[in-house]
Amino acid sequence: SLIYGNALIFLFSSSTIFHCSCFHPTYRDSTLKHFLHRVDRAIIYIFICASYTPWLLLRPTPIISTIFSVVLVWTMGMLGITYQILYHEKYKWLETCFYVIVGVLPAIVVIDMTDHTGVFELAIGGLVFLCGIFFFKCDGIIPFAHSIWHCFVFFGAAIHYYAIYTYLLVPPLSQDQIYSRM
Repeated sequence: SLIYGNALIFLFSSSTIFHCSCFHPTYRDSTLKHFLHRVDRAIIYIFICASYTPWLLLRPTPIISTIFSVVLVWTMGMLGITYQILYHEKYKWLETCFYVIVGVLPAIVVIDMTDHTGVFELAIGGLVFLCGIFFFKCDGIIPFAHSIWHCFVFFGAAIHYYAIYTYLLVPPLSQDQIYSRM
């Protein structure tokens, strides 16, 4: 959960710094702005991996499955970051597909877990991100599409935060535990 929390902070911080540089006249077409844009996009992969990590580490699964799943998720993320460094903005649809693959493929492992509490919220958060992609791709076509995209990111992240906090950090009480406290 510490991994997720830090990734969430890095995601919103890097995005804020990059977007502020877009409006500052000194940095509008600078190397710094291009660097910040690459960092902003690369952090998305870290955030995706960090969104799955608490579910993979804090849920009871065989140790070999856990290790394999965590390594697979983070390897996919590192490949995404490498792609972002090498081909930033060159193949935009491929870039979007890569984000979707890295974001959706690990869900197969989570769905296969025996304890499904919180997985519904995790899926809803993921669907919010996926629906937001429409606005991300319509930037410059639909007015304020990029801002709308960021609203989807905020709400998707908020749902994931809620799910991690509620189901992994402070697991819900069972019916027996509730009645025993009365």
